[in-house]
Amino acid sequence: MNASPFLELSVEVARALDERRAVVALETTLVTHGLPAPAGLEAAAEMEGVVREAGAVPATTGVLGGRVRVGLPSRELAALAAAPGVQKLNPGNLAATVCSGRPGSTTVAATVMIAARAGIRVFATGGIGGVHHGARNTGDISADLMALARYPVAVVCAGAKAVLDLPRTLEMLETLGVPVLGFRTDRFPAFYRRDSGLEVDARVDDVEDLAAVVRTHLDLGTGGVLVANPIPVESEMAEDLYARSLERAIADAEKAGVRGRGVTPFLLERMRQLSEGASLFSNRALLINNARLAGHLAVALSA
Repeated sequence: MNASPFLELSVEVARALDERRAVVALETTLVTHGLPAPAGLEAAAEMEGVVREAGAVPATTGVLGGRVRVGLPSRELAALAAAPGVQKLNPGNLAATVCSGRPGSTTVAATVMIAARAGIRVFATGGIGGVHHGARNTGDISADLMALARYPVAVVCAGAKAVLDLPRTLEMLETLGVPVLGFRTDRFPAFYRRDSGLEVDARVDDVEDLAAVVRTHLDLGTGGVLVANPIPVESEMAEDLYARSLERAIADAEKAGVRGRGVTPFLLERMRQLSEGASLFSNRALLINNARLAGHLAVALSA
């Protein structure tokens, strides 16, 4: 770990890293922007719980009091969730927010960067950002992709957000040299659905084998790894409801002229409304599923 006056690790996380025990980074945007209250806090607590059950230490990240906090206790996570005007942080606005003293929640890109700086090798999230529809004209591509290419962290997710252009997102990951490993699947997940119809780079069916591939890639020093972990069968959205809600949400975003960091929260909220809560049920299920796998992966890597 590289010391920084702006990076503050909890005692538990620091001790686990010093002892080379398993640690899993967790983001906070799902609490402040991704899920409606109180579902975000509840999901975050469940994710921490399943990480611990797997034998790893959860390291939830956020910005409070001019410090990047790694390992937020529940009371401070609740304070972050309740704070007005919480900034949605990526690598581009992280430093300015820290210096301003304002509270901020970390996206995938920011959490990956922070995890790498702290020495954490595994991160669990819902779905990564990627190439947005119409990016050819707007240039709207998530910072998550560049962070994955730059920082040596294994990101466990249920694919990319369903509201994205998934074929172009996978093309970009290939261009950036980020391997996409399917855990017990040959297909790239579509967040709320298990199968996007697109192939992953390699399939791995066992956590120990997954750890071996991840360890080899990280040891080669070529950036991060994407671990695609499909949503459980019993929790995926019905295909017709998914397709209708997604098409309408994308159309509504275009009509409203939503751009940049506001696109994903807008689309996820519209999906929740249009699916009458079905997307929220699926979202929480895949978050817990990813945190559980991340915990087991971190333990296998630390063995």
